[in-house]
Amino acid sequence: MNIAVFCSSSNHIADHYKQSAYQLGELIAGSGNKLVYGGATGGLMDAVAEGARSKNGKVIGVIAQAIIKMNRKSSLPTELLLTETLSERKAQLKAISDLFVVLPGSYGTLDEMLDVIASGVVGEHKKPLIIINQDGFYAQFINQIDFMRNELFIPQEEKYKPLIVRDIYQCMELINLSTKNS
Repeated sequence: MNIAVFCSSSNHIADHYKQSAYQLGELIAGSGNKLVYGGATGGLMDAVAEGARSKNGKVIGVIAQAIIKMNRKSSLPTELLLTETLSERKAQLKAISDLFVVLPGSYGTLDEMLDVIASGVVGEHKKPLIIINQDGFYAQFINQIDFMRNELFIPQEEKYKPLIVRDIYQCMELINLSTKNS
């Protein structure tokens, strides 16, 4: 299974986030799955790819020209797919991935995550999206989702919705279930 991981490329974040990302990469590769990610250097992107590579895993990087121009192209992917724009990158990530995982991140991570959710809501795909709420990182986002649901902006019975877990181990349990069911 191709598992996309959306995450931060910032080098200024706490080490415990990087350690979890590295372990997630190890677990993805160790379970025989391929890692798909943004292909840039830094932060959790490097950590998750390094973890997968440490277990001889296949790593597919999907990178936009703007990121290459910033000298942020990673050497870690075993396969690198180039796109012209970030929008094309998101489309490519969605097209080649069977499941999506969201680690802590910023604007780019939120953009990728919300794009997958919105396209799932309108029926473009039925691929699971798992948000890892590590150390409560997404607690306020989850509260916002609940508020939108309570205010009836999101239906009570959602046809597509993200799965929320507390850590990488709960995430891997869901991935393993998805692998068995596919």
